[in-house]
Amino acid sequence: MAAAIPAAAIDTVTRAPVAIVGAGPAGLMLAHLLGRAGVEAVALDTRTRHEIETTQRAGILEADAARDLVETGVGDRILREGHEHTGVELRFGGRAHRIDFQGLVGASTWLYPQTDVFVDLADARERDGGTVHFGVRDTEVLDVDTAAPRVRWTAPDGTRHEVRARYVVGADGSRSMCRDLVPERSRVRYGHEYPFAWFGIMAEAPMSAPELVYAHSEHGFALISQRTDTVQRMYFQCDPQDSVDAWTDERIWQTLQARVAGEDGFRLQEGPVLEKSVLRFRSFVQEPMRWGSLLLAGDAAHTVPPTGARGLNLALHDVKVLAPVLLRALGAEGAAALDDYQPRALARVWRAQHFSSWMTRLLHLPPGASAFDLRRQLGELDSVVGTRAGRSYLAEQYTGWPTRA
Repeated sequence: MAAAIPAAAIDTVTRAPVAIVGAGPAGLMLAHLLGRAGVEAVALDTRTRHEIETTQRAGILEADAARDLVETGVGDRILREGHEHTGVELRFGGRAHRIDFQGLVGASTWLYPQTDVFVDLADARERDGGTVHFGVRDTEVLDVDTAAPRVRWTAPDGTRHEVRARYVVGADGSRSMCRDLVPERSRVRYGHEYPFAWFGIMAEAPMSAPELVYAHSEHGFALISQRTDTVQRMYFQCDPQDSVDAWTDERIWQTLQARVAGEDGFRLQEGPVLEKSVLRFRSFVQEPMRWGSLLLAGDAAHTVPPTGARGLNLALHDVKVLAPVLLRALGAEGAAALDDYQPRALARVWRAQHFSSWMTRLLHLPPGASAFDLRRQLGELDSVVGTRAGRSYLAEQYTGWPTRA
């Protein structure tokens, strides 16, 4: 964080009940929920809107997250353009095993890219007259240990601005500066670095399967996902030090085909690779998620491996819990209402950390894995798909413990 700039250098000073640092899906969803309740929130982000909506991220929404976006008036594009997945496929031992979400737990997930969630939320904020500043710099968050925190930033035109708020929410992602505002002596950080990564591609090709395919093989892990009828997203396990420049299209497709190959003759639809990236794996949680007038949400407070598709969904759940807590805190209850936020949010965070870690270890071969390790994994996979209890566990965890009437 930059050194504080004197107040005399500030061009405008405004007031708002809530200031949100970070205008990705979590920050915008929080602003949207507060706005529906008549509470003004100012959101800002160092990234431009174009940068956020063109950065490829997760693509699976839990049942409740999809329903919340539709029912709170963000838009029904999920239902019109998204793909409902009523199950998922595990491939191992050269065979396919489908987990029937609807049959087991009566829920679905939705294939709907995070970039589209962001676009829908940004459009909704613009439609509703919400205040969002993109492309800012020199952001400062001040006085979070008081009842009068402030947020300052420099706009793209070079002018300096300050918003004086009652509460500040740090939703500024996995490289959050807001979480560093919690004093080191008062915070605990839990984390784990995994010894492998995902090599991700976007490819111009038809869909290879109607739902996600998680493949375990002696060659390593692969995930076959989708984006549209003509553009697909796929991943395979790689070394964290791998360079995208070392992977030609031919080598990429050979690797993916080998990892999904089986006795059923399943093959991927191939096409030109449009984008390549290496995604490192990390589990992280910071406690507390509240310090004074500052609250943390989404990746600013926790990250999970992408295997279980929990990251975006956890962030949306955080703000679903936080919005009514903030409304109570701004009302008669005052700051004491904020005490409800962390216990409710963290309960789900740690469940998601367990599921993401379990699924990651279930499907990936660690470096130096022995023949025993491979056979043990196959035994565990067989236990999951071979029993109703195992299938139901995976279905309920993956769909996000959906709320039932």
